[in-house]
Amino acid sequence: MLSACGFRLRSATQTSLPFKTIYLHFPESSAIGVELKRYIRASGSTEIVNDPKLAEAIVEIVQPERKGRVVLSMNGAAQPVEYELSYSFSFRVHDNQDRELLPATSKTVTFDTPYNVALALAKETEITAIYVEMQSEMVQYILRRLVALKPSAQTAH
Repeated sequence: MLSACGFRLRSATQTSLPFKTIYLHFPESSAIGVELKRYIRASGSTEIVNDPKLAEAIVEIVQPERKGRVVLSMNGAAQPVEYELSYSFSFRVHDNQDRELLPATSKTVTFDTPYNVALALAKETEITAIYVEMQSEMVQYILRRLVALKPSAQTAH
């Protein structure tokens, strides 16, 4: 019924990237880099290359991923009862001739969560899971931005 109206769930693998080759300039330990590589490989239409000179697009970190936690409210015993979690990342995209395809772009995802000191271990586990979800949201954002780009016509292959 929903497909008859044109409805489709949004996902990274349904839309292919406009590039045949891409270079991801991320450290091996970057959680965003690992997840981004997984999604691009799953799409099957874009090859991840190890040499930036062979890439139509190069995704480069401007500011590494940062996690933040701010106390929003405290109880009478000066214990936190609510946190605001944040996850930030900045990147840019250029071709192999350093022509800018997407200028430095920053994104911050925030989430407010209640906290209970009596359940500290469970709440810390929950906060870790929230950060993983925020990271996935960041990867989906990067993929949507990449899908919307137009490759440079003069990119050398």
